[in-house]
Amino acid sequence: MRLGRLLKHRWFDARDARRVLGRDGEQRLEERIRASELQHSGEIRVCLEAGLPLADLWHDTAPRERALAVFGELRIWDTEANNGVLVYLLLAEHAIEIVADRGVEQRVEPGHWQRVLASMEAAFRAGRFEDGLAGAVDAVHAVLVEHFPLAPGVRNVNELPNDLVILN
Repeated sequence: MRLGRLLKHRWFDARDARRVLGRDGEQRLEERIRASELQHSGEIRVCLEAGLPLADLWHDTAPRERALAVFGELRIWDTEANNGVLVYLLLAEHAIEIVADRGVEQRVEPGHWQRVLASMEAAFRAGRFEDGLAGAVDAVHAVLVEHFPLAPGVRNVNELPNDLVILN
C-alpha cells in the first residue's frame, strides 16, 4: 500500500462527496434518473464514494474492482431483465466507472462505456462533478432507451431506488 494513496483516500469523507454536488446537485441528478426511468425499463444507480475503505487500500483495489463490488452490494444485478447500470465516482481519484448488468452489456458494443467515460474526463478534471455525472446518466439513458424501451402505456416498476448513494 502506497502512503500517498492511503493519505489521499483518508483525506476525503462523505461530507466532501456531498459538497462536490451540493444538495441541489444531488436533487437534480436524482430527478434526471427519475425522468430517465419513465422512458425505459432499466434501472440507473449513481454512487459517489469519497475514498476507498482501508481493506481495499490494503489490497490495492482499483476503482473498477471497487465499482464491481458496489454493484453487487447495491444489488443492481437483481433486476428482472438484468438491465441495471451503476455510475460510480471515486472522488479521491476522480475515477468514474460504469458497470452494466449482463442484459445491458450483451447489447452494447465492446469499448462503448470506455468511450463514454473518456468524453467526461474533462468535466472531472475541471471539478465539474455534477456535469460529468449528468453526462454519464444521459449516456446510460440513451443505451437503455434504445435497448429497453417501454411499450406504450407500460410504466417502469422502479425496482431500485433513484437516490444517490454516498459512501465514505
